[in-house]
Amino acid sequence: MVKAAGIGIGIGATATVTTTALATPAGAAGAPLAHPGLLHTRADLDRMAAEVKTGARPYAAGFAELTANRHAQSGWRPNPQAVVYRGSGTPENYGILYNDIHAAYQNALRFHVSGEEEHADTAVAILNAWSGKLTRLEGSADRFLAAGLYGYQFANAAELVRGHGDFDLGRAQELLRDVFHPLSDDFLTRHNNAVVTNYWPNWDLAAIACVLATGIFCDERAVIERAVEYFKHGDGMGSVRHAIPVVHEDGLGEWVEAGRDQGHALLGVGLMGTVCEMAWNQGIDLYGYDDSRFLKGAQYVAKWSLGGDVPYTANTRRKGAIGGWSGSETASDVASVDPTMTRPIWAMIANHYTKRRGLSASYLTRAAAKAAPEGGGGDYGPNSGGFDQLGFGTLAFTRDRATDPTAPASAPESESSATGADARARTAATATALPSTASGRDLAATGAEEAVGWAAAAGVTAVAGGVLLLRRRDRVRREAE
Repeated sequence: MVKAAGIGIGIGATATVTTTALATPAGAAGAPLAHPGLLHTRADLDRMAAEVKTGARPYAAGFAELTANRHAQSGWRPNPQAVVYRGSGTPENYGILYNDIHAAYQNALRFHVSGEEEHADTAVAILNAWSGKLTRLEGSADRFLAAGLYGYQFANAAELVRGHGDFDLGRAQELLRDVFHPLSDDFLTRHNNAVVTNYWPNWDLAAIACVLATGIFCDERAVIERAVEYFKHGDGMGSVRHAIPVVHEDGLGEWVEAGRDQGHALLGVGLMGTVCEMAWNQGIDLYGYDDSRFLKGAQYVAKWSLGGDVPYTANTRRKGAIGGWSGSETASDVASVDPTMTRPIWAMIANHYTKRRGLSASYLTRAAAKAAPEGGGGDYGPNSGGFDQLGFGTLAFTRDRATDPTAPASAPESESSATGADARARTAATATALPSTASGRDLAATGAEEAVGWAAAAGVTAVAGGVLLLRRRDRVRREAE
């Protein structure tokens, strides 16, 4: 029986949108894909190492969060399983997988920042153990969540050690191609034999993240294009216009899963941000797609999660199995929120729009400031929800404002051909010798727009500059139509 994942929205809601051109993919002319090139590029890793070395704020606090996490300790012993189960009615053991993946990721990230090779060795041992044993993901419909979430996370951990001499790159690629990716791709195609609106956006978004990460990690352009096309035009609830079906007069983009609950809405925003960041690092601009629709949706969820009032359009969608039971369900208002609830999702998104793009996004800035310093898996409770994001965004994504926010992302240095010894030596040298570019400033205090958000977070009434900017753009667009 298809697992009913909740309620959703019909596709007919009105929205004011304009399609914008995507950046040219990094490999469009046949050049190799950038590695590392998932959530972190070589420039990102070098920046983290240099800033932490000088004790710059807020990088030092972000790194302290990482080193304090029990998953980030060298010598973590993996417990690989041949079959991983997730879902009721099965002998669930998926917690073993996500704990081990987060230990691999955290140790790999710690190595790149500190240059301590024992952390790279630990990450490699964990990843090699799993790629040498895992053969299947089983369970209820939740097996698709396991494939999507842990597939994109495994790829990101592995990407950070792909140049290590002891890392079995081919076997890791095989695991993604044969175990994680097939379930995610099948979900985007058939949705577990359910009607396409049966599943909330986070199901699609987890699958998109896995497909995109697999394509990048395995250097398969057709797989990358599949994920990008679904993000833009997919039939399911996770494509951008279905996840954010309405753009309101105030410039906020209604996040459909806000009609379900806060935790899943935060999950969806975090996953969409993950997809956008991985694509950006390959020269594909999904952040800016459809007049920065994701910015409008993320601002909406940030404001709502901070306790602000947001509009919500009542909506009804079909749910059920194709050729089986069916029904419909209506969401009529936003769910209640707990302003203390947070996920490590905001630093990445806020830094993209306010630093790379130079845009105002005060709700994002306030949410990021409130969540800082962001931790990772193990810092947000022991259950699976605390491991849905890799986290550590304060360390990984804090950046100075770009000199030219309109410039496309430059392709990071490729290290796919480096030997393990060369890669490790270069990273260790980076961690100890790079000059600092630290500004010593907090995320929310780096410009006029961010200062407005910071004041509002402190209880001072402030105008949402980002919302006003988006409102003006929408008004100009409507007058031109």
